[in-house]
Amino acid sequence: MSLALLTDKYELTMLEAALADGTAARRSVFEVFARRLPHGRRYGVVAGTGRLAELLESFSFDAPDGTLEWLVSSGTIQPSTAEWLASYKFAGSISGYEEGELYFPNSPVLTVDGTFAECVIMETLILSVLNHDCAVASAASRITAAAGERPCLEMGARRTHEEAAVAAARAAYVAGFAGTSILEAGRRWSIPTIGTAAHAFTLVHDSEREAFSAQLASQGEATTLLVDTYNVKQAVALAIELAPRLRAVRLDSGDLPQLARAVRRQLDALGASKTAITVTSDLDEFAIAALAAAPVDSYGVGTKLVTGSGVPTAEMVYKLVARAGADGKLEPVGKRSPGGKSTIGGAKWAGRRIDDSGIAEEELVLSGPAVHPVAPEAYGLRPLQVSYVDHGQIDQSRLGAAGLARARVRHMTSRDELPPAGLRLSEGEPAIPTTISNVLDGAGA
Repeated sequence: MSLALLTDKYELTMLEAALADGTAARRSVFEVFARRLPHGRRYGVVAGTGRLAELLESFSFDAPDGTLEWLVSSGTIQPSTAEWLASYKFAGSISGYEEGELYFPNSPVLTVDGTFAECVIMETLILSVLNHDCAVASAASRITAAAGERPCLEMGARRTHEEAAVAAARAAYVAGFAGTSILEAGRRWSIPTIGTAAHAFTLVHDSEREAFSAQLASQGEATTLLVDTYNVKQAVALAIELAPRLRAVRLDSGDLPQLARAVRRQLDALGASKTAITVTSDLDEFAIAALAAAPVDSYGVGTKLVTGSGVPTAEMVYKLVARAGADGKLEPVGKRSPGGKSTIGGAKWAGRRIDDSGIAEEELVLSGPAVHPVAPEAYGLRPLQVSYVDHGQIDQSRLGAAGLARARVRHMTSRDELPPAGLRLSEGEPAIPTTISNVLDGAGA
């Protein structure tokens, strides 16, 4: 399948009209941002930018699967447009918030700079990646923050689309998850993979003893035994009888706080004080926060994580904010629509003001006639934007396992800058305010 067909039809109808009237070659700047945070959220997490850069390497309409032939035969485009698309390769520049960084309302998360033709084609792919990955990473960050030092494990592959599962595992890892159950994420990005046995493995055996014995024979005592298929107390006793140095037991149902306390007491009484307890069962950040006082050692999170914990999209938009005028210089453009859908014209650059104790105070976003005209350091700010693509050349350091590890560090560093209220799960305003000014006014200096 050609990645190029993961494009909304109107991108190509706009392209065709722009090629006909000459505006296709006009320099344009598009920005990706969220007008607001989802209800109850105090920050968002940038994820998917590294994955997007990887996808750009193979984004082409000139595919052997007959992509261009189908576009013409279906009446989507004319042969002349197909001829232009045959040599399409994004040759513009893309910059944006570093992957793992926090974002707030109107943060210029991504800036795409090139001709109108090459930029407009990228809209659907960019929004598909960022809206999904940012939503999952934002949920994952809340979950790992609620979990504190206890590791969280991603296991939502069976609750979403097969490719979405792989992307979700990556986004969760950006925001602090320790591992994933989906093997393809391990292969692509070297994310640690986890998994032992489900209830079906116990049920297929004639007894729980036979099931545990078989699992231990195959995996050794460094495995996790699922102890709630029948009777938890009996299963825990059997598990330690068979494996005195068992690594962990897993609870997947019942009153988890109460059950975890009972199992911990039983394990300790059996001399298995080093056997850990992991819990699963439809967890989210609120359920994990409720387990904070329980003797739980790790969490497995699936459905709620891969669906954004109630927020399946980051609601990012892709808007033209500047384009070349008759003299070739960039001019701000923006919508003036009613109903809260207006846009702020002008290319943007952004930085975060950090106080002397290392706590974030403000996000400053300035707009002007050029892309990133002033270094944020000149305003006493921590810079937020980095280059992903420079005139068609992709920054390879943002790709693969190395890029993912870099994003993971960036996220933890950025989240540590939040004021204490920013980590609350209760409803409230964004963790820090965003100030938007025009650089020509000298504001924000």
